[in-house]
Amino acid sequence: MWFTPPPRMVAREDALPGRTQSMPVPERHFVLGTPLLPPFPECEIAWFGMGCFWGAEKLFWSHAGVRSTSVGYAGGYTLNPTYKEVCSGRTGHAEVVQVVYDPTLVGFEELLRVFWEGHDPTQGMRQGNDVGTQYRSTVYCEESKLALVADTRDTYQRTLARMGYGAITTELQAAGPYYYAEPYHQQYLAKNPGGYCGHGGTGVSCPVGVGKTPG
Repeated sequence: MWFTPPPRMVAREDALPGRTQSMPVPERHFVLGTPLLPPFPECEIAWFGMGCFWGAEKLFWSHAGVRSTSVGYAGGYTLNPTYKEVCSGRTGHAEVVQVVYDPTLVGFEELLRVFWEGHDPTQGMRQGNDVGTQYRSTVYCEESKLALVADTRDTYQRTLARMGYGAITTELQAAGPYYYAEPYHQQYLAKNPGGYCGHGGTGVSCPVGVGKTPG
């Protein structure tokens, strides 16, 4: 019986170099009609990786208080990577959703609930049948928000463990460069309603407020 080793992150020195030219970006969100490029006045931004970014983006653009979403690549080394390069495993990037939200209408903690419940964060370098480092579970945000992310992770871990799941493998980091994916990827499932999604989650609820530890 053949054994296929799990995907491994590429080392910085072995990553593809990329290019200085950035990806063209559509002017407006296909569903919301809002800008895809900054500035985003009076809004905050977070980036979530939870497997194939097509279905992940749809989870967030449908949520009240979210002003704009886009899909792209983050957490790696290659400058302005292409989709083909990211899928090669030689850029270090994860497929992510950029979520631009109005904090007066939706809190970051609520977005974390959508994130945790929207995928299985225990699968390592994969999500379902999608296997590769680009499909790993990630949260990139302001450094000041990382403690809240970690709190929700730890409490959700206890909930998942009671249901028989293993350790959460989600990567938590302060946000670095974000590179927009090719235009055809943006709001893909709105343009292609019958397109592949691949998201299901664990079915285990993560109530808002799970990260708040009593004083």
